[in-house]
Amino acid sequence: MDKSKRPLLKSKRSFRRRLSPIQSGDRIDYRNMSLISRFISEQGKILSRRVNRLTLKQQRLITIAIKQARILSLLPFLNNKNVERKDSIPRTTRLRTRTRTRNRTRNN
Repeated sequence: MDKSKRPLLKSKRSFRRRLSPIQSGDRIDYRNMSLISRFISEQGKILSRRVNRLTLKQQRLITIAIKQARILSLLPFLNNKNVERKDSIPRTTRLRTRTRTRNRTRNN
């Protein structure tokens, strides 16, 4: 059988259309915190369009709404709840105390 006379084989992969996480009735607005919070990671970063399964226009509107909510202090810029900090002296004060003790020992 010639290659030119072979029947065309279609791929058998089924295509499932993904549903958008934003319904038609939802308004993308900085005041809609329940909607906006779904598109922010645990660290407070804006998730990408690929992860969110949004259209380009929806992603732009979500990004603008998140940034407006951050500026108006409705959302934090960073989410530091998961990050543990050690109670330590800031670096600048440690350097000052070290230089003072060195100068005292030299003068005596």
